[in-house]
Amino acid sequence: MGGGVTVVLLVVFWEAIWPYLVGAFVLGGAAAGGWWLWRTDRLIKRGDRGWRHDEAVRAGHRSLSLAEVDAMTGTEFEDFVVDLCRRDGCSDVRRVGGSHDNGADVRGRLPDGRSMVIQCKRYTPKNKIPSREVRDLLGAKMHFKADVAIFVATIYFSAPAQRFASDNEIIAVHRDHLGLWNSGASLLSLSAVNGLGQGDRRHRERWKKTYG
Repeated sequence: MGGGVTVVLLVVFWEAIWPYLVGAFVLGGAAAGGWWLWRTDRLIKRGDRGWRHDEAVRAGHRSLSLAEVDAMTGTEFEDFVVDLCRRDGCSDVRRVGGSHDNGADVRGRLPDGRSMVIQCKRYTPKNKIPSREVRDLLGAKMHFKADVAIFVATIYFSAPAQRFASDNEIIAVHRDHLGLWNSGASLLSLSAVNGLGQGDRRHRERWKKTYG
């Protein structure tokens, strides 16, 4: 009955009330649209904050100090390198180091599909990588028929080792470059500075004074 009365009143007074009804519908639609836009903006901003928070947490977990890396065991350092490779989009990455590793600690594929073989060395800071160890990695590259050989160390390379790596297109990731890689630089970007960045004379003097 109430509905019928309402219909009758609308028909009788339609010409007088239709502008108000239209205005009410327009205002209601505008209010609903504004509420929807506000809610969508809130959801997007909330999702963005959550994403940034998660990224910060992940970055905090993966960005260790070099002092923490120095304190790792050899196996832990190899796992650390595996994690960095996976972070950069490398595929099929696995640790293969052991007593019969044939000169390889990590194997996998770079993001561009090339196969890689990695030798990992975690030594005390006063040591340097000798050229014979880099030559061993070249042998491992040939043994596994890998496209790219990478030597990752917590220390620096001797001058002959650095030259041998550059001459044979082995990516030598020494301490400075390891710090860059750990801080977010990609593995492939390190190839562009291969053979560089082991410090100038003053840098080496401070290093020698600190570690003997």
